[in-house]
Amino acid sequence: MLTPQLASRPRRNGARIAVALAGGGPVGAFFELGALQAIAESIEGLDLNNLSGYVGVSSGSMLAAGLANGLSPLDIGRLIITNESPEFRAHPGIFLHPAYREFGRRIAKIPGLALKVLGYYARAPLSRNLAEVLDPLTAALPNGIFDGSPLEDFLRNVFSTRGRTNDFRELKRRLYIVATDLNTGEAARFGTPGMDHVPISRAIQASTALPGLYPPVEIDGQVYADGALLRTMHASLVLDDGADLVFCINPLVAFDASRGGRHKPDGELIDRGLAVVLGQTFRSLIQSRMLVGMAGYGSRFPEADILLFEPDRDDAQMFFANVFRYADRRRLVDHAYQRVRADLRRHATRLEPVLARHGLRLRRSVLRDEHRSFHASLEQQRRSNARVLQELDRTLKRLQRLVTERA
Repeated sequence: MLTPQLASRPRRNGARIAVALAGGGPVGAFFELGALQAIAESIEGLDLNNLSGYVGVSSGSMLAAGLANGLSPLDIGRLIITNESPEFRAHPGIFLHPAYREFGRRIAKIPGLALKVLGYYARAPLSRNLAEVLDPLTAALPNGIFDGSPLEDFLRNVFSTRGRTNDFRELKRRLYIVATDLNTGEAARFGTPGMDHVPISRAIQASTALPGLYPPVEIDGQVYADGALLRTMHASLVLDDGADLVFCINPLVAFDASRGGRHKPDGELIDRGLAVVLGQTFRSLIQSRMLVGMAGYGSRFPEADILLFEPDRDDAQMFFANVFRYADRRRLVDHAYQRVRADLRRHATRLEPVLARHGLRLRRSVLRDEHRSFHASLEQQRRSNARVLQELDRTLKRLQRLVTERA
């Protein structure tokens, strides 16, 4: 679903283009990756690695940091979708490593908490109900079940090689990563002055620390958690910098089972258990906050064009996806790629004059090509890289032969 929010007072030849990527866990990252590749292929003149600014929240922060560091959507796909990179192995364990240290800390508290419970009960045994007596034991529950450190290690390695950087201050482009300060309940904007000394990988770990799944992250004495707890998009950071066109991608929308659309599920959502109910609740909260933020951009930034890409409300493939299965990762990124291409085709007539004032143009022939897919693009890049390597090898051999003959 594409929702254009067009400028009421557009600047002439506005060339400052930015990207804002919302959070959404692994499912969100796969949707955003497919959407980014579809946008990159379908819009001539758009270089996703050379924009004026990038802002990412939660899982979107990983992709925003990758783009700002010169990684294309296909490069990122080779890292986290097909696991083709021999140098950086993105196995599922980097997302699902148990938080053993957190478990150990909580277990160590149990004896002291048990004594506290016994003392509390002994003072008034007849007037205490079970919930009151056991309440102190809730402090033994872990803050998260998975450890975010393996992901931080992986990203630090990726951003510290081949000319990339793990330092906000060394980037050629503006990058903002948003987390939530748990002590104040306010947004923490890593990459802004005063917070740009934090390593990019560490900021991403903080922004992706979804409570209940990953423990909060301590940085410089402050404790941070998932940036989507406050607002899901935070596009205002790049709009405040003067962006004329912002591509926004929000991968989480509340599912509308009443529409009877594509792949309508059998039965009611409530019949599918707690995980589905919690998922729908979380999506509804996130989407409502995003809509409130988007509604204010029109009056605050009348010079900017905003293109918001989201899954359709009846898209069961996105809502019921099992993000921890390898096959689902491949399917989801291709699904998002095709849905965004369909949105661009549907809105092509309206989009063309908007893109033109930013020096961009829709590639209609690319949008009409039914044989394109995310993985077909990966294969095309693979063949192109192989040809370049072969040509380089032949050139080096000719050079070696000339040097030998001259010697």
